[in-house]
Amino acid sequence: MLFIEYPKCTTCQKAKKFLTDNNVSFTARHIKEDNPTYAELKLWYEKSGLPLKRFFNTSGLLYKSMDLKNKLTNMSEEEQLELLATDGMLVKRPILVTEDKIYVGFRENEWLDAIK
Repeated sequence: MLFIEYPKCTTCQKAKKFLTDNNVSFTARHIKEDNPTYAELKLWYEKSGLPLKRFFNTSGLLYKSMDLKNKLTNMSEEEQLELLATDGMLVKRPILVTEDKIYVGFRENEWLDAIK
């Protein structure tokens, strides 16, 4: 499993502790230092079945300073994916990438399914 995190994020810390406490083997990746690529984001988005907006860190300072709340509706999916690929701080985290599913944000109930 691939665990995408921002180490200073308390939700990411909780998710990492959850994985560790449940003896889950994973590879951690720092989202700011190793931002997901356009190709990765596109694949994860398609595989997740989630709306693309769920991949945006809507509570982040960068999201707010760029006024993306008002701009995203006028952008194509391709433009949104390209934007997400420019800066890891725009991307919602943590992300857990398993063989067959993508989990965006930490919801313990959902993640329990991922580790079974």
